[in-house]
This record gives sequence, structure tokens and C-alpha cells, in this order.
Amino acid sequence: MATPAVGAACLLAPFAGRGGGSRRAADRAACAPARPRRLHRVRRRCVAELSREGAAPRPVPPAQLAPPVLPGFLAPPPSEPTTEPVSTPPPVPDAGDLGLELEPEGIAEDSINTTVGLASEQDSENLVVKEQTKAKVTQSIVFVTGEASPYAKSGGLGDVCGSLPVALAARGHRVMVVMPRYLNGANDKNYANAFYTAKHIRIPCFGGEHEVTFFHEYRDAVDWVFVDHPSYHRPGNLYGDKNGAFGDNQFRYTLLCYAACEAPLVLELGGYIYGQNCMFVVNDWHASLVPVLLAAKYRPYGVYKDSRSVLVIHNLAHQGVEPASTYPDLGLPPEWYGALEWVFPEWARRHALDKGEAVNFLKGAVVTADRIVTVSKGYSWEVTTAEGGQGLDELLSSRKSVLNGIVNGIDINDWNPATDKLIPCNYSVDDLSGKAECKAALQKELGLPIRPDVPLIGFIGRLDYQKGIDLIKLIMPDLMRDDIQFVMLGSGDPGFESWMRSTESNFRDKFRGWVGFSVPVSHRITAGCDILLMPSRFEPCGLNQLYAMHYGTVPVVHGTGGLRDTVENFNPFGDKGEQGTGWAFAPLTTENMLWTLRTAISTYREHKSSWEGLMKRGMTKDFTWDHAAEQYEQIFQWAFIDQPYVK
Repeated sequence: MATPAVGAACLLAPFAGRGGGSRRAADRAACAPARPRRLHRVRRRCVAELSREGAAPRPVPPAQLAPPVLPGFLAPPPSEPTTEPVSTPPPVPDAGDLGLELEPEGIAEDSINTTVGLASEQDSENLVVKEQTKAKVTQSIVFVTGEASPYAKSGGLGDVCGSLPVALAARGHRVMVVMPRYLNGANDKNYANAFYTAKHIRIPCFGGEHEVTFFHEYRDAVDWVFVDHPSYHRPGNLYGDKNGAFGDNQFRYTLLCYAACEAPLVLELGGYIYGQNCMFVVNDWHASLVPVLLAAKYRPYGVYKDSRSVLVIHNLAHQGVEPASTYPDLGLPPEWYGALEWVFPEWARRHALDKGEAVNFLKGAVVTADRIVTVSKGYSWEVTTAEGGQGLDELLSSRKSVLNGIVNGIDINDWNPATDKLIPCNYSVDDLSGKAECKAALQKELGLPIRPDVPLIGFIGRLDYQKGIDLIKLIMPDLMRDDIQFVMLGSGDPGFESWMRSTESNFRDKFRGWVGFSVPVSHRITAGCDILLMPSRFEPCGLNQLYAMHYGTVPVVHGTGGLRDTVENFNPFGDKGEQGTGWAFAPLTTENMLWTLRTAISTYREHKSSWEGLMKRGMTKDFTWDHAAEQYEQIFQWAFIDQPYVK
């Protein structure tokens, strides 16, 4: 009987049980017969088919060859760890950690051939990272994300996925980041240093096989892998254009998830593949299909059985919900529909005949990931409540034992008042004189009266309902009666943009509204303002308040999510003297916000020593990514101690 093609085998292979359990012995017996093992070629099963076209791997001169590294299947089986998971530190892999299997049961013999490459001395030198605190246990970590700075960014997700992998790599982990290669004409130059890997895979989904390719850049000790497909090449932003979200976003990020599962198996980066013993860190709904694929299409064949996945929720409001009729397009077995099944409540349905049936990518990750992390401790509690759970509160509550919160960090290479090249004068916690100069320069740039005695209040963020812009609009007439100055930077709702312009024309000496976004201007506002206002209705973590405190700007925030976790209320009568780094008010009302702002204003005017204490305590807080990376390492260790949540 002819051996079926690998794509068809993946789509048609039988699975047992909705929970993704192991297949029966009868299914194993139907597999293709095994052939003799070979030394330098390893047969590996994969969902997509690797194209044999393209340039061959670059030859390595014999003089540069490292001592041969035996494939994992030739080495003696490693002993099971007793307390800590097996790690794969760079640059030379342990023979037992590659997780290579010659002929997984149930896979066609003529599946993909993957060559075990040998690392050269030059490749090894490229993997050297700067000396700093190293992790006790190192892992092979694969981040999957829809965006990462500096390549493509639309919000905080891009900041996190651009900085956290670098921090983990600096601590000794081998780290890969997989994201789309967006080409929209505006940010094409960001991928200039990424080279074509000559690796192609064909992904069986959406009624056919779709070929994607990989590009790679090694930067800051991290492998940045870009998935290339025509659906990522179009004008607009990352997820849509002026007409709204792209209609094929489900297709675009299904490709990303399949490609991310294949990348550790087929890409020889630095001379060798990542292998199967990986920690997948999936971020928001764009990457949420990865844990489902691991459970439904890999582990039943013995692939990735030692891997784990961690879901990181940056914003629960976006879940990747599409009609239930699209489920067959995802290429998943029919019995796995329940993992993604989603039913809208009656009040959210469009009409009386609407059954509300849908598929929900983020829900699929919640029920299949090994651990779940939110971007602050406060948000990890809020997502389990009816008010903050966005319909997933009961499901997240059921997994509370594996739900943790870790506050994001800030990149002190970009956000440091002592070295920031985007502000007119540098300063530090030991010498705050430069902040007054930054304030005067900002007032001059904006055309406001240069008055050091007047408190300058700032806002930076999207102009939408979540950020509480409607509340700022309501209090502005009362606030403008006080002797203050106010500056806003942001874009979003056209109605709020028009309001900013009209308010500026009505209060020329007190208010400035900058419609749009500019990184240099955001740095100058953060350094030049005395107070930063953040009245967000919900804020999973928030970064602007962290930047503000690091720059000696006192935050006034709504006490929710990460804002409550990071801003300590000012207490002039603490046990150890004055305490706190700002003000966090609750509940979110115009009266509360106006009263808190006026309290901060009076403290600025009348209690200069207390104000300086607020500034210095905020500037000395440790919000670095190294601190956050250490907490993520603990989550990874917990995940490897337990068995996979879905086997």
C-alpha cells in the first residue's frame, strides 16, 4: 500500500478522545513500517511539509568543524530529572535534550528529513552574551507573538515581546521569537538584517496547502524568526486599515501558529535545531492556537511530548472570535471543536435566529496551556471576576491554581533619564536639576508660558473608552479653572481628537493636544511633566506609569489591574516616615479623579520636600526586565515539574 503524503496523514489520522489522549494500539499498527536508522539523517514527523527546493546549507570548511555531535537517538537515554527539568543551554546541545525520534509511530516513513548540523567556531562565538546573573536552569524558549518591537508594534504587546526574550537570553536561555514578517511599506526596513533561510513548509488549512517561508535575524542573543506569506504584505497597520480589522485575520494567525510549531523542528539556527524539549510562550489570541496544535496534532504522535506551553494574557478584551462555521478551516480534528467552542449570551446575539455559536482562539489556549500568566497580579484576579473576565471568568477561575501575574518591565536602555538622547537634559535620582530644564523646554516647545511654579499634567495613550478619555473630557472645564497646565498625546476616536483641538483653542495658555503619536514627544512629555494622569477603566499592566516613575513624574491613576500593583498611594504618616510613589483612586468617578488630582496639585505647591520624596521613591523602584524574567523562570520550572495539562 502506498505511503500517504504527510499533509494528508496529519489531517486524516484518527484521534481518540476529546481531551487529546494517546491513540489506541490499533491506530499504531496502521502506521508505515520503519526502515533502518541512519547516522546523519533523522526522520521527523511534522504537520507541514518541508520543501526540498531552495539553496542548500552553507558549507563549513573542515578546519572550522567542531567535534561531531551525535544525534539524540544514538546517545544513551538521559535519566529522568528528580527536581528540575532538562535544559538545553547554548551553544552545544546535550545529546539527550534534542528530543529527536527516528520514526514516531503513526507517521509516514517518507516524512521530512532534517539534517543534524554541526556548529562552527564562528557560530559559537556569536552566541556569547554579556556577563550578568544567570538562570539556575536554562530552557529552550519559543515566543510566539503577533508583534515585537522594534520590528512591528502597535501597543504594549510589542514592547513585552521585544524586551522579555532579550532579558531571558541574557540569563542563559536559548530563545526564539516567531512573528509575521509584515511588509506594509512603512516598516519594511525593520527586516533589512533578516536573511532568507531557504526553508519552506506547506500548511494544510483553509481548504488547501499554503506555503510559508522563514526569515531569520540573530540579535541580542535571540533568534528572531519571521514567518513570510503574502497575507502579511499589505498596506495598513498590523491588524487592519482605515476600514477596520482585516477580514482574514483568523487565516493569517492560523498560519503563524502552525509555522511556530514547525520552526523548532526544521530551522537549524546557529548550527542546530531547537528540538522538541521547548517552552512555548504564546501571547494573546494571535498565538493561542499553538497549545491546541501541540495537544491535537503533535503529542498523539509522540512529538513535543516533553514540551510545555505558557499562555500570556496581555489584554483579555481581544479573544479572536469567529463564526463556528470556520472551525473546519483550522485543520484540527473534529473532536477538538469543544476546546474552541464559544457561545455568545443571548443579549449579545444579532437577531432572534442567531444561535451565537463561534470559535474562540483564546479560550482554546486557556483550556490547553500548561500555565497561564497575566501581566500583573491585580489583573490575574480581575480576569476571574464577572466584571473583568470578558466572558471567560468561570473558565479562568477553574484554572486559578495555574494562574499567576507578573508585572511587565521597562527597557532601561531606551527609558533612562540619565542617558535618554530624546530629552533636552539628562538627570538622575541624585541630581534632579535637569528635570526642571526638561519642563521648561517642553513648555517652550508646546507654546505654553514657561512657569516652573505651575504643575504640568500629562496624558499619553489611545483616545478611547478604555483609557477614560470621556472622564477627562468631563472634568476639563473644572480643571481649567485651576492654575495648571495640561498636555495630551494620542490618537484614536475621531470625536476625542476633535475635542482635543477645540479645547486647545479655548484654553491657549493652559492646554495642548497633540493628535497622533511620536516616540520622541512621548519621552519629552514623560520627562517634562510633573504629574501623569491614567484614568483607565481597566489596565492589564500599563507601561506609561512605570516610565513616569522612572523619570520622576508622579502618577495619578485609577486603582485597577497593573496600575494598582505598581503605584503605591502616598502616605505622609507611614510607619517609616513618608511612603508611596503616587496616587491611585477608586472607584472611577469624575469626583474622585478631580479630588485626587487637586490633592496632588496642592502637594506639589505646598509640600516641596514631600514631592521630592515621591519623585525619588518612584525613580528607585526596580521595574527592570531582569526582575520580570526571573519570575517567568519560576513559572517555567513549575510547568516542567507537572505533566502536560493535555497529553
